Amino acid sequence: MKIDKRIIPLAIGGLGIGTTEFTVMGLLPDIAKTLQITIPQTGHLISAYAMGVVIGAPLLIGYSVKFPPKKVLIAFMILFTLFNGLSAIAPNYTTMLIIRFMSGLPHGAFFGVGTVVASKMAGKGKEAFYISMMFTGLTVANLAMVPLVTYIGHTFHWRLYFAIVALIGLFAILFLKLWLPAMESNQNTHFLEELKFLKNKQSWLVLAITAIGFGGLFTWLSYITPLMTVVSGVQSSQMAYVMVLAGAGMVVGNLVGGVVSDKLGPEKTCALLIFLMMISLTGVFFLSEHQNTAFILTFMCGALSMSIAAPINIMMMKAAPKSEMMAAAFMQAGFNIANAMGAFLGGIPLEYGLPYNYPSLVGVGMTFIGFAVSIRYMYLYSAGKRTPEESVTECVSCDQ
Repeated sequence: MKIDKRIIPLAIGGLGIGTTEFTVMGLLPDIAKTLQITIPQTGHLISAYAMGVVIGAPLLIGYSVKFPPKKVLIAFMILFTLFNGLSAIAPNYTTMLIIRFMSGLPHGAFFGVGTVVASKMAGKGKEAFYISMMFTGLTVANLAMVPLVTYIGHTFHWRLYFAIVALIGLFAILFLKLWLPAMESNQNTHFLEELKFLKNKQSWLVLAITAIGFGGLFTWLSYITPLMTVVSGVQSSQMAYVMVLAGAGMVVGNLVGGVVSDKLGPEKTCALLIFLMMISLTGVFFLSEHQNTAFILTFMCGALSMSIAAPINIMMMKAAPKSEMMAAAFMQAGFNIANAMGAFLGGIPLEYGLPYNYPSLVGVGMTFIGFAVSIRYMYLYSAGKRTPEESVTECVSCDQ
């Protein structure tokens, strides 16, 4: 299949974002040593970045919707490159914390605008595939760049990690300039107008599916290292290969999710994928003691973790036809909430001394709720049963 070069700049941006978001987890001890802080304090850098994503997505989108998407994406990537470059020279913990927060601001906004741009570049019936192509950069980051940059950071210096991310950002800026087509801006909107989609029930159901259903997989991913080393008996030195296996699953799952969504429709695909998540997490809980089975489940869970990205974003854009960019930005906030919820709820059984396969049991419960919500969504909104405008009227009537 011929790749449309217009989508490549968005994928490069995703590569940089994925590299900066996930590599830091493997370099926490190195950063802690240099900045003379504890590892838990260094973990706050992850939280600061996530907070930047949640806050920056709606704010930056809200103040940029009137500008041409190409210029907006270049501006977001300039901010991303600048703050990651500054991270490489941050002198102390406080400065680094602030810079990591600033680095997260353009993350969700870039994907929010990029999702809409990708869908508009696609031909009819290929929207989900084009969105999955954009997210390919994120999956390749997990497959190749994160292990590579983690190795470089360990072997030489962790500051090189941020320098490499900044370099990827420069390439993204260049190719956005060269290959991304110019598109007209929406001059007839403003910040509050963009937020009106939050009044309809359809949007909130999609966000609930994302935060709760998708959050179930983060109960597995957040504790994958102790799960594999303690329960499955994998050597700590082999965990890099386990993460590569999960990353390979993400690459495959992302592309398959886009293709299947274009064929079955995003609503059916989303429900099917969340059901498969529930089955896979059940397998993790019961079968992780068997090492070979654990490897298979690692690939499957990795694949499912990214397969839902395209269909769920299409569902959100359908729920907010007049606020597509803002809605896509809120989806990025939803994914980060899923991350936080999965890690927090998955850690509860561990606090009571239960084995490391128990977080995935919590994930089974979360994906069951997500599946139930997705079935409810299909009942209400598939096949054009109800429009977002009707949902707004319904919601306002309920308030009155």
